[in-house]
Amino acid sequence: MKKLVYLLFFASLSAFSQNVKHVDPPFWWINMPTNELQIMLHGEGIGNLLASIDQKGVSILSTESLENKNYLVLNLGIAEDTKAGMFTIELKEGKKTRIKIPYELKSREPQEGRNQGFDASDVIYLLMPDRFANGDPDNDTIEGMLEAADRSNPNGRHGGDIKGVSDKLDYIKELGMTAVWLTPTFENDMKASYGAYHGYAATDLYKIDRRFGSNEEFKAFVSKCHSMDIKVIMDMIHNHIGDQHWWMTDLPTKDWVHDFEKYGTTNFRGEVQSDPYASKYDLDKLQKGWFVPELVDLDQRNPILAKYLIQNSIWWIEYSGVDGIRMDTYVYPYKDYLARWVEEVMTSYPDFNIVGESWVETVAHESFWQKDKEGEDDGYDSKLASVTDFQIMFALDQALNEDFGWKNGLSKLYYAVSQDRLYSDPMKNVIFIDNHDVERFFTKVGEDAEKFKMGYAYLMTIRGIPQVYYGIELMMANDKVNGDGRKRADMIGGWAEDSRSVFTKEGRTATENEAFEYVKKITNWRKGSKAIHEGKLTHFIPENNVYVYFRYTEQECVMVIINGDQEEKEIDPSRYAEFLSKFTRGINIMDGSIVDIEKNFKVNGKTTSIYELN
Repeated sequence: MKKLVYLLFFASLSAFSQNVKHVDPPFWWINMPTNELQIMLHGEGIGNLLASIDQKGVSILSTESLENKNYLVLNLGIAEDTKAGMFTIELKEGKKTRIKIPYELKSREPQEGRNQGFDASDVIYLLMPDRFANGDPDNDTIEGMLEAADRSNPNGRHGGDIKGVSDKLDYIKELGMTAVWLTPTFENDMKASYGAYHGYAATDLYKIDRRFGSNEEFKAFVSKCHSMDIKVIMDMIHNHIGDQHWWMTDLPTKDWVHDFEKYGTTNFRGEVQSDPYASKYDLDKLQKGWFVPELVDLDQRNPILAKYLIQNSIWWIEYSGVDGIRMDTYVYPYKDYLARWVEEVMTSYPDFNIVGESWVETVAHESFWQKDKEGEDDGYDSKLASVTDFQIMFALDQALNEDFGWKNGLSKLYYAVSQDRLYSDPMKNVIFIDNHDVERFFTKVGEDAEKFKMGYAYLMTIRGIPQVYYGIELMMANDKVNGDGRKRADMIGGWAEDSRSVFTKEGRTATENEAFEYVKKITNWRKGSKAIHEGKLTHFIPENNVYVYFRYTEQECVMVIINGDQEEKEIDPSRYAEFLSKFTRGINIMDGSIVDIEKNFKVNGKTTSIYELN
């Protein structure tokens, strides 16, 4: 009956609201952490009308008519005792009502099991929905949208979707992953020549791209993940939008976006934000320059836009129940805006977590973006708990590919983490060895299976929150194609026409199964290790390209030995007596073999050996 009433309500208003093209947010909730709501209305000439609401508990605090009279912004107050349900926004010319807009305030869902956050007990599985699995071929190409699916184009859309990921959650869980991060699923209705399969060119921030599914399907996906004890991290972008975003055909204000004619492309130097000697020219180039002409750079200094973006994040968190956000291009927008965004999100959802993509060149530049950092001369506090620790990836690339020397080889790993004093909490750093923007790890180590295993074991045992990139469990290498598509290949078997499926043991090659079992074993072991999740780290300076470190709590101790040399090495336990004197043996977590740590023992060449001590 309630549904019928709503349908009749909407039908009665349709004739009045047909001039309204957009209402953002499309709905809201009662009893939210904040009692204020900004609604942006877009439609021909509505900025010339006066708004009124006759609903108990809902009041118009102020209205803002923008320089573009096709927009009207309402700032509403929602009292604590407001009831859920429909109400009407009336837009009047004088005393005559010209437009009636239905709006709904929903009841919030029970909060248990939603918005959980993520931490060092998790392993995050990063995937690109378009390249993972095609669960619904009917949505591959949508009439009226600008890009159709074409798997023959490595840099175009291939047809993967949310249903495809949902159908493969058992596979992800079997690997031991506890969280999944999808690259952006917002509508990216961009021209085919650009290729927006990656999702970083949003054309509507309140809609899931129909070629991925629907808003309802995304919400159901999050619920299914939660039922399987898998968290969901949503990818967002506040630095830019796609040039086909509906704003761009009817820009709200002149200062909504930065002027490409004036600032051109960005300098891609995020280090400028934390540089005490930075020139205004360089800072403007970073913050106001565009990535490419198709990605329109937003000006978050506009207060209405800033509020719009913050509310959009809160809307998706509340609507879908996601557990975290990865914010793309974190070092490019205005840093004061970012601190405000983080603070408002985290105040609303205290158990939540956010990781900012801070792609910079040094530990000092990286640590600038983590909250509660002491000694900042400019007094800036980002409020951000987690940063993307590119320094771990850089160090591992060098460690496994450089010639051995006392300053090279595995010493690079030592130098990277020995600077952890610069972070307020390095355990909250998101660590990785590759992702969708860099070459695949297996390619970077020359498709050397031994180096691959060494690197993956390091990722699973060093401090921080590990993120792995889809296909790493198969030792997937770059494709032999041009463009970013080379590092974003389809998962074989995710499409019905594929000749085999890597999602099954029978469909994988012997080499793929070897990698799969290795990743599965070590990742699932990590799930149960308090020493890795919560433990302290003590390491020893690498000698003869052997790096030894310990992860430990009062109850557990794990010893990790990385031998970067081709030859086996003998380990003298006396050097590590401050730890080993408390134990008699080490159990290799991969094969269960036991070593007597009270006397010298050997480790194989080109291995990372992990021992539980007892």
